[in-house]
Amino acid sequence: MARPAADLPPAEAIRALIDAEGRLAVRVTPGARSEGLAIDGARLLVKVRAKPEDGKATDAVLALVARGLGVATGRVRLLRGATSREKMLGIEG
Repeated sequence: MARPAADLPPAEAIRALIDAEGRLAVRVTPGARSEGLAIDGARLLVKVRAKPEDGKATDAVLALVARGLGVATGRVRLLRGATSREKMLGIEG
């Protein structure tokens, strides 16, 4: 059985959370049953299926946020929080 598509808010809503320096605050839930993005105040809640081992969850977060914004994965980078659930991402462009 196929997995359901990730639940993504509109890209404009995600872009509204990016500050003037191109930073986006996220809170990650690794090992989630389903993937998705949700907006909670001034940060983005990110649920990924990947487990938090060897950076797999962080890589999944970067890919999912890039997909939600409609940009290439290479334009989203981790600024802070490699081993934390609270992360700060840098968005180029």
